Amino acid sequence: MARYQHFEELPVWQEAKRLYNVVLDLLEDPGVPLTPAFRNQLDRAALSVSNNIAEGFERSTTNELQAFIAIARASAGEVRSMMAVVLDRPKLRRHMAVLQNIRALAESCARQLTGWAGSIERLPFEGRRHLPEKDRAAQEAARKAKDFRLNFLRSLKPTHPLYGSPEARAARGEAVE
Repeated sequence: MARYQHFEELPVWQEAKRLYNVVLDLLEDPGVPLTPAFRNQLDRAALSVSNNIAEGFERSTTNELQAFIAIARASAGEVRSMMAVVLDRPKLRRHMAVLQNIRALAESCARQLTGWAGSIERLPFEGRRHLPEKDRAAQEAARKAKDFRLNFLRSLKPTHPLYGSPEARAARGEAVE
């Protein structure tokens, strides 16, 4: 499973970003016959998809992440509904390709979010998504101790009693029989 360091790397966030920018292009066109309230709601719903993905990604627990994925998916559904509501308006015929593209992008986001939520449900653990500071510090201390030991063993003089030990030979990269 791919591990992402930043929400911007998530394919679903990238798709949500595309969705919002296509919506924004439509809404910035003053010739599109949509009411101010519809424009405002579409703008907010489309932006909500990417924002809730980001907020969930930054949360600490799998339950919080799942909750924000659900909100993002619901916002994608809202965008799809808004496109379905205006789809048959004769005044919007010349914008049909854009409206259909917005609907397709919202559907893509919803499918990806459903898949992500499903993969999280199958994880073998619950609770915190990020290693607590205490555990992270213990892992770092163990890594430093191991590195110190390897460097110590590599630097042994041939006269040292441990020089010929299998562990020292392995630390120097020599074949160990």
